[in-house]
Amino acid sequence: MMQELSLECFSNDVVRLDLTPPSQTSPTSLSIDEEESSEAKIRRLISEHPVIIFSRSSCCMSHVMKRLLTTIGVVPTVIELDDHEVSSLPMALEEEFSGGVLPSPAIFIGRECVGGIESLVALHLSGHLVPKLVQVGALWV
Repeated sequence: MMQELSLECFSNDVVRLDLTPPSQTSPTSLSIDEEESSEAKIRRLISEHPVIIFSRSSCCMSHVMKRLLTTIGVVPTVIELDDHEVSSLPMALEEEFSGGVLPSPAIFIGRECVGGIESLVALHLSGHLVPKLVQVGALWV
């Protein structure tokens, strides 16, 4: 069973999901297959979004990541995971992240796991973040 969710972005970095079925599918709709496993959802979301952050709902570091990226001009997709979904993250991403324990929040740019907040900031300070974002089509300069 497929359910369409409408995603609205506001200027103050707030994203609202509208669970009522839209009259037509808009380009910002998210399709969720209720039969899909957490691991499959995570893999699909990574492949569909050039910049995506996976976080626990209680994590404040995802806000820091999002703020850095929006300052540069990129609006990342942020997925807040439930505890049982967070436990699926390492299994789903074994091949993508070889650094041992997957950080929370974890950011993916162009289907590649960058790591956590420290890795993102290091990438930015080294001058490699903007070219990487341009390369994956998340930023136009």
